[in-house]
Amino acid sequence: MHTAPLPRVLHLTQPVDGGVARVVTDLVRAQLSDGLDVTVACPDSALTTKLRTLGARVRHWHATRSPGTSLVREVRHLARVIDEVRPDLVHAHSAKAGLAGRLAVRGRIPTVFQPHAWSFEAVSGGTAALALLWERWGARWASRVVCVSEAERATGMDARITGRWTVVPNGIDPERFRPAPAGAVRAGLAPLAGIRPAAPLAVCVGRLCRQKGQDVLLRAWEAVVRQVPDARLVLVGDGPDHDRLREGAPESVVFTGAVADASPWYQASDLVVLPSRWEGMALAPLEAMACGRPVVVTDVDGARESLPPSFAARCLVPPEDPAALAGAVTELLADPLLRESLGSQGRRHVLSTHDVRYTAEAVSDVYRDLLGPWTAATPSAEHGQPLGTGRGAEANRTPQRVEPTEYRESIHS
Repeated sequence: MHTAPLPRVLHLTQPVDGGVARVVTDLVRAQLSDGLDVTVACPDSALTTKLRTLGARVRHWHATRSPGTSLVREVRHLARVIDEVRPDLVHAHSAKAGLAGRLAVRGRIPTVFQPHAWSFEAVSGGTAALALLWERWGARWASRVVCVSEAERATGMDARITGRWTVVPNGIDPERFRPAPAGAVRAGLAPLAGIRPAAPLAVCVGRLCRQKGQDVLLRAWEAVVRQVPDARLVLVGDGPDHDRLREGAPESVVFTGAVADASPWYQASDLVVLPSRWEGMALAPLEAMACGRPVVVTDVDGARESLPPSFAARCLVPPEDPAALAGAVTELLADPLLRESLGSQGRRHVLSTHDVRYTAEAVSDVYRDLLGPWTAATPSAEHGQPLGTGRGAEANRTPQRVEPTEYRESIHS
């Protein structure tokens, strides 16, 4: 069978932190290992340094996180970058890059848009209405919309966004996020956070912002410590709500600020909590389960799909419900045997359905559908082994691949 040359792929991303940055990094790593010619356009940040270390070309794109008066300039700059890179395919990540990227390309190049949660869920009032109108209009300039969960796709469909859809569940690297003895890890972190080794420990990893719902968790925490007085809560991350959340927080709550690697905090925890108001499919619960830790999450898009079915009764709570959140956290902090059982189930679930290798393969399948087939190159020494192929018994496993689901619909003009 004739195969085309390896394609040139241009990823566009803004934001450059949090889960979106981790997804972009994992995709770039895998695509470089497959021999693709990969460039990323994004603002200068720690992400650009990481991407260059992997061997990707990086083009500076000065763009703010939210749309504003600078949008016209940002689109023009991006159009120049696209003309210079001459990609075969553009992959735009999240609302801002999806907005500017589709305006710059306008369907002239195959374009994949990956919302990573819908923009109209993040705002309200007139701004939400404008965001929704744009998503309906901009869909005509996306060759494919890649959603990270069936629920995220359903939210888009319910909002009357039309197009060609593919669902590719988020994945994580189970070699990077893996179990470790909590006591030993916590002993190393205790001097940084002042946490007693024996204290029941809940951890929340995420950007400190309205989406992630740490304010709801802090309200719930008051009820938790009444039942488990020696419990401690660690908020891992930074963001625009840092000062507001820290003001008035009790002594039992620790703020770490931004960290380069959250895996030690997962490993040190007894329980990981993510009380989000909206998501597509959050990475933090997957990372926590890969580390063998139970989770409590709010029942937003992607949450049910990311958990084993047996977790629903104990680990899913309604969003913005401090009482339900406190009850679930208290129950698990008080039951070590239940936590151990749920942690083992969660690890097995992630290995079988959320290995990042399969996420990368599914995205490559989308590219092939749009561009035609190509033959992946043998991984080079420059880019190292593909994710999840390190040594150890688990690295040699053959987990069940979950195929992406494609939905075809006409794009209305």
